[in-house]
Amino acid sequence: MNLNLTLAFQVLFFIVFVWFSKKFVWTPIIGALNERKTRIADGLAAADKGHRAEQEGREQAEQLIVEARSRASEIIGKAEKHGAELVEEAKSSAKKEGERMITAAQAEIDSEVNRAKEALRKQVSELAVAGAQQILKREVDAVVHAQLLDDLAAKL
Repeated sequence: MNLNLTLAFQVLFFIVFVWFSKKFVWTPIIGALNERKTRIADGLAAADKGHRAEQEGREQAEQLIVEARSRASEIIGKAEKHGAELVEEAKSSAKKEGERMITAAQAEIDSEVNRAKEALRKQVSELAVAGAQQILKREVDAVVHAQLLDDLAAKL
């Protein structure tokens, strides 16, 4: 065999091998690599998007927590204010009730004092009439007696 012919066949075979490898082996491998590269890039983009969504969710959660705390303090403030109003209202009604009770007690005391004065007047007038009877040693009739008692009671 001829060296040139062997070399020519080898070159020709090498060219066919390279063409075959490029067409049927290299192209699918490069396509698979590009597809994998695209999927990895898409996955990274999705992960980044998920991370951003998670961050936004955390920010929204923080904002909701701040709003909830604000609303809770507002509700607590309103409840404390309402409680203070109820306490003041109870104090006011208790004070009014105490004043009413004092007024009623004072009226009852005044009534008792007046009754006691009337009883004392009656007793004093009876004593005066009894004393006058003994001085006069005679009995005063009932009409005159009643009139004397009324006059004495009016003077006292």
